[in-house]
Amino acid sequence: MKQGKIVVVMGGPSSEAEVSRRTGAAIVSALESKGYAVEGMELDPPHFAEAIRKSDCAIVFNALHGRYGEDGVLQGTLDMLGIPYTGSGVLAAAVTMDKVMSKRVFLGAGISTPRSETFHRFEFDAELPSRIRKAFSLPVVIKASSQGSSIGVAIVEREEELEAALKDAFRYDEEVLVEEFIRGKELTVAVWGDAREAQAFPVIEITTVSGRYDYASKYTKGASTHIIPARIPLDVTERVQQLAVDAFRACGCRGVARADMMLGEDMTPYVIEINSMPGMTETSLVPDAGRAMGVEFPELCEKILEMAGYKKQQD
Repeated sequence: MKQGKIVVVMGGPSSEAEVSRRTGAAIVSALESKGYAVEGMELDPPHFAEAIRKSDCAIVFNALHGRYGEDGVLQGTLDMLGIPYTGSGVLAAAVTMDKVMSKRVFLGAGISTPRSETFHRFEFDAELPSRIRKAFSLPVVIKASSQGSSIGVAIVEREEELEAALKDAFRYDEEVLVEEFIRGKELTVAVWGDAREAQAFPVIEITTVSGRYDYASKYTKGASTHIIPARIPLDVTERVQQLAVDAFRACGCRGVARADMMLGEDMTPYVIEINSMPGMTETSLVPDAGRAMGVEFPELCEKILEMAGYKKQQD
């Protein structure tokens, strides 16, 4: 790959644009501190192809969250233009962005994941809450299929809350995932590499002031605590890390991704989802896990570039 300018693409029109801008700004600052020629670019979808060609960049550092950046659209555009980029390719991005499809991949690969059912918008009627109540015990998790940062997600504890939670989730997507609620510890494991060589980061246990790891808990300083390493036995740690690697490989991820998991009260780990473009803000999980294994944030960004084939020009 030619050596030269790095463009960090961020923002755009998705519901997660503000988080993306924070991620992008942190990456730009980190790479500048390492002496890279780097600039940020706000995603403007109708004009992106022209703008990125004119930038004459050597590589795109994908800092987008949500629509366009995590669903394979950016990746496909860059593939057509012949411009390298960080992170997962088209298929892995599309699969991991869609909670329904990633569930199917997990089940097909024999990866432990909570029981769930998918419902389409056309099924949303007065009878749907009672159908869900018959199929699942409460609490139950309602999720919009293709949103991140816990947008369109609700934990429903009372039957009368089901309709409002479904209505909110269907605002974002045609499909909604209804998932069994797992009581236990909330864990997350970053993985980097590719299908041939994937390595798990230390396991993080997440606790929150509110008791729920929602949007506010993720992106508000002091609202959540990342405990590294997680307070679990060594043999469970190893099982959790292997499950994260298995999910990473099953979805075809490369670069850095993050497996969000629950550890049941019986010590059974469950993969909830894979995030192929994990947050990289000052409160994010992956940078914390990197620091726990001796990799500071600028070096983490540098390694992500290297995994995408970019090598820094020597002075």
